[in-house]
Amino acid sequence: MTTNKAGRKTRVGLWVIQSALALLFLFAGMMKIGMPAQALAAQTPLPVAFLRFIGVCETLGALGLILPGVLTLWTVLTPVAAAGLAIIMIGATVLSPGATATFPAVVGCLAAFVVYGRLRLAPLGARSIDEPATTMRRAA
Repeated sequence: MTTNKAGRKTRVGLWVIQSALALLFLFAGMMKIGMPAQALAAQTPLPVAFLRFIGVCETLGALGLILPGVLTLWTVLTPVAAAGLAIIMIGATVLSPGATATFPAVVGCLAAFVVYGRLRLAPLGARSIDEPATTMRRAA
């Protein structure tokens, strides 16, 4: 019975981390996509087109953290999305000067934990393509 509780705590913890990361990356990605090019270029020496690409990747990664688990469809995409976001955070950590590298490093570690958690600790249950997305539960 204790292993069941630990499993539940792990699943809930992973969902909390995934939700927080999804909100963070959705906000960051949408900002990079929607911000005027001049304002974006003033923040970093990287090309604007590359930053827009990163913004699209962050937005898609945020969706990939949540939607496969909610829809229980193609659940393997959740750790793939988390791995992609962790790679983006490695780049952000390397490019950040001094102490400002701490935030992307922590976010990258959380994304890496989601990869490990969804592959080993509490994988998401997958359903087949042919199975309906929702089923009515009957009262017993």
